Amino acid sequence: MTYTADRLWEEVVYVAYYLHWSADSVLDLEHPARQRVIEEIGRINKRISAPEDGPDDD
Repeated sequence: MTYTADRLWEEVVYVAYYLHWSADSVLDLEHPARQRVIEEIGRINKRISAPEDGPDDD
């Protein structure tokens, strides 16, 4: 798989921002591992930003 430099930087910045990792640490990951980390961050963000399912206070 060939990545553009822009796409690679997008992934690096995304992981670095959420996990506070250095760019070098993110770049050291093999592509499949980096993709997995990105997917997990997305799942976590989706879960914490979803409205809670619970009884209404009304």
